[in-house]
Amino acid sequence: MSFLDKIVMKKKKKETEEEPVAAQRGPPPTTVFWIETSNSVSRRYQFEPHSHGQLSVTVVDDTRPVFHRMVESFLNTFFPSGYPYSVNEGYLRYTQFRALQHFSSAALSVLSTQSLLFAAGLRPTPAQATVVSWILKDGMQHVGKLICSNLGARMDSEPKRWRILADVLYDLGTGLEVLSPLCPQLFLEVAGLGNFAKGMAVVAARATRLPIYSSFAKEGNLSDLFAKGEAISTLFNVVGMGAGIHLASTICSSMEGKLVVGPLLSAIHVYCVFEEMRATPVNTLNPQRTAMIVADFIKTGKISSPADLRYREDLLFPGRLIEDAGNVKVGRPLHRAIKPSKLHELKHLFQGEKFILNLGTTWTDLVLEHNATGEDALRGWLVAGYAANMDKSVHESNTIVLEQAYEKMNAVLSPFLTELQSKGWHTDRFLDGTGSRFAC
Repeated sequence: MSFLDKIVMKKKKKETEEEPVAAQRGPPPTTVFWIETSNSVSRRYQFEPHSHGQLSVTVVDDTRPVFHRMVESFLNTFFPSGYPYSVNEGYLRYTQFRALQHFSSAALSVLSTQSLLFAAGLRPTPAQATVVSWILKDGMQHVGKLICSNLGARMDSEPKRWRILADVLYDLGTGLEVLSPLCPQLFLEVAGLGNFAKGMAVVAARATRLPIYSSFAKEGNLSDLFAKGEAISTLFNVVGMGAGIHLASTICSSMEGKLVVGPLLSAIHVYCVFEEMRATPVNTLNPQRTAMIVADFIKTGKISSPADLRYREDLLFPGRLIEDAGNVKVGRPLHRAIKPSKLHELKHLFQGEKFILNLGTTWTDLVLEHNATGEDALRGWLVAGYAANMDKSVHESNTIVLEQAYEKMNAVLSPFLTELQSKGWHTDRFLDGTGSRFAC
C-alpha cells in the first residue's frame, strides 16, 4: 500500500468516526419565533441563539380599546419594567403617596415664594415666584446642607426616620417663608432661617433616597426604579406648581388664605411621607429591625421578612428597647458599658466573637468590634434574647446564664441565618449609626 493510499484511508476513517458525532450534535441552531395572543394583543417572540440567547418581542396586532393602551403606556413610563413582578411588596402604595407628597409640596412652595417676594416689598405675579425662588435658595441653605452632611451614618441606620424629618424641616422652612410678610422688617432673618431648614431637608432627602429605592429593587433593577420614581416626582411637581399658581391667584392671594391653605397642604405632605415610609420594606439590619427579628424568632420560632416588619417599625422613636429581644442597647462606649473588672471574664466567655455582651439590671449592653457584620450583631442579640428569657425562670449568676444562652445561640444559628437571608435580609453589614465600637 502506497503512502497516498494510507492517507486516503485515514481520511475516510476520520470522516466515518465524525459522522455519528455530527448526528448527535444535530443541525446548527436557527432562529425560533412564535406568536402569542393575550388580552386582545398579539405579540411575536423571536429567539436568537446566535446573539447570546436574545429574546425580542414585537406587537403584531393590538385590538384593545384606546384607554387600555393609554394605561399600559402610563405604566411603562412611570413604573419599572416587569411591574409588579420586578419590585418588592409595598411599591404601589409608596408611589401613590409619593405622587401626592410632591404635588402638595410644589403647591406649597409657590405660595411660600410669593409670600417672600411680598415681604421684600414686591407685588409679584404667581409666575414670577417660580423664577425668583432659585435665587432665594442660596446663602443660608448651603450652610444647612453642610451641617446635615455630617449626619450621613445616622441616615444609613434610620433612612425612614430621616426622610420624615427631612420633610418636616422642609415644611418648617416653607412655613417661615409663608409667614414672612407678617414681619417685613425681619425679612432677611426669616427667609435665611427658612432656607437653612430647607437646606438640611434637601441633603437628608437625597441621602435617604438610595436605601429606600434599594429596598424595592427585586431583579437588579435599581436604575430603572430610580428613573421611574423621578419621572413620577417630576410629573406631580409640575402639576403641583400649576395648582399652586392657581391658588396664589385666587384663594391665597391674601395672607388669610395662605394661613388656611398652607397648614392643610403641609399636613397632607407630611402624612404622605409617613405613609410612604411605612410601606417601604427596608432590608438592612439596624438596631430596631434586628431586635424585632430576634424577638419574633424567640417567641414564635419564625423569621419575619422586611415586608412583615415595615408597619411595626417605630419611625419617630426607633431607639426603644424590646423586652423579648433582651432589652439590648448597642453602641455605648466600652468603658461605660462594661466595668474593667468584668471585661476579661466576658472576653474569655465570648472568645473568638466580634461582640461583648454585658447583662444589666434594666438593659443589656452589646458592644461590637470595628469589623463586626450583621451576622455578628445577630449572634450577640440572640444570646441576649435567650438570656433574658432564661433569667425569668433560672436564678443563676449572669455568667452561667450567658453561657447557657450562648450554647442555645450556636445550636440554632446556622438555620436561622439561612432562612434570614432567604427572606431577603442583608446580613453583611450592621448599620448602627454613630454607635461606638472597639478594637482588640
